[in-house]
Amino acid sequence: MSVTTRGGHGPQAPGTGGSDGGSAAVSRRRLLRLAGAGLGLALAGAVTTACGPEEADASGGSTGDPKPGGSAAGGDAFTTPPAGTAPRALWQEKTAVGTLGNHEVLAVVGDVVLVAGDPLVGRSLTTGKKLWSLKDAAQPGARLIMGGDTLYLASGTYDGDLVGLDPATGKETWRSRLEGRYAQPRPVGADTERVYVIAGILEKDLSSRTNVIAAIDIRTGKAVWSEKRDTGTDESGLTSAVSGERLVYTDLRKNLTVRDTTTGRQLWTKKISRANFERIAVHEGAVIVSDGRNLRSFALDDGAERWSLRTEEFDTFNGPTVTDGVLYASDSAHSLWAVDPATGKQRWHNTEDLREVSVPLQFAKVGDTLYGATEFDKNGGVQAYDARDGKLRWTFNDGTGSLEQWYVVPGDDKRLAALHAERLFALPAV
Repeated sequence: MSVTTRGGHGPQAPGTGGSDGGSAAVSRRRLLRLAGAGLGLALAGAVTTACGPEEADASGGSTGDPKPGGSAAGGDAFTTPPAGTAPRALWQEKTAVGTLGNHEVLAVVGDVVLVAGDPLVGRSLTTGKKLWSLKDAAQPGARLIMGGDTLYLASGTYDGDLVGLDPATGKETWRSRLEGRYAQPRPVGADTERVYVIAGILEKDLSSRTNVIAAIDIRTGKAVWSEKRDTGTDESGLTSAVSGERLVYTDLRKNLTVRDTTTGRQLWTKKISRANFERIAVHEGAVIVSDGRNLRSFALDDGAERWSLRTEEFDTFNGPTVTDGVLYASDSAHSLWAVDPATGKQRWHNTEDLREVSVPLQFAKVGDTLYGATEFDKNGGVQAYDARDGKLRWTFNDGTGSLEQWYVVPGDDKRLAALHAERLFALPAV
């Protein structure tokens, strides 16, 4: 492992982030994840009918099949299980769609847990009770984009507009006024003033051969800026984040790009060695991406490289997450890293607990516990680590054997929401 601190590399000039014609073979896992991002992969069989709680026991089990422990469903007095023993799920429900979408398919807003599917359903995180349900509200694999207190989605009726929903009630509180200007606009980020979209440009023959990134003013519902992207860039496969006055994203052409959110002006763009399908992280004026063997941090304002952290030879990092001031990332060597996002200095590196199990790709933190949702189900699930030293405490698994990825997001200080295939769980944060 090595950390390199940079004074800065010169980024490419705005507008010169050209295309990369060559691409490596995409794994089955990545193809499935990209299905929901609009790459035209079939979703047949992924939609089911929502139903009530299953009668099957929703208890967890760690590697080695220890007996389940924890609390009764719906209770508030959670008991910390013995080391190596997973808690019981508080409740579980069928979801309306499997997890073939992106990493923003699951969200918790207040006490409401949301899963991108059709119908789009809001449930109480506390009880699992269905609070509301909307048919044709979300397109398959839609990203759950929050801006302020509003959930923004591409219209499920494919009418060329965006809608804003109140997560507590499911009621529509906002709608764009794009008047058919764009083909299938999809939100990629939002703040309290604008919704940022990627969309095709409709030609006179109603075809769409080029695309733009645009900002929709929340007050008027109309585009305040629209910037045509370089020829050859795709509408699909965008991984993005909004941080203050900066919109940052990567795409399938391995471009890393930052724009000014007020004007749309491209501040810089540069090539990296891989497309970041899972996620990118932003923290205190920097964007952090996985780039093959390296985690790399770049200044949002000018693209100067701040630091680079390298894993072992022939291994690669997965997408990073910053939570509670610490960066977490796993790698293909089956190890887990905790890193200072400002300096790239290692806090801890767990190389022992994950040798024979699936690695986590998504993270959530409650108190002194770090939760990770694994890439595959076999020997995986929702893992709990001591955030202070990275030691694995327990692994929750639903026992279904489904190969699909797990997802986890924090709720309040007592509960987590977890998603696997067609099952939604609430877990105690213990």
